[in-house]
Amino acid sequence: MKINTKSFGRGANCCKRCGRKSGLIRKYGIYLCKQCFREIAQDMGFEKYS
Repeated sequence: MKINTKSFGRGANCCKRCGRKSGLIRKYGIYLCKQCFREIAQDMGFEKYS
């Protein structure tokens, strides 16, 4: 994973798993992009409703 040089704004945070900056889910301290979240959400205990 690449070390960020920005300290604020949209580019300051990145996905913990792949390093992507777009589509980041920060709620509850998850810090995963949407794509990675969809892959491992079930392992984390989330359930998909219809």
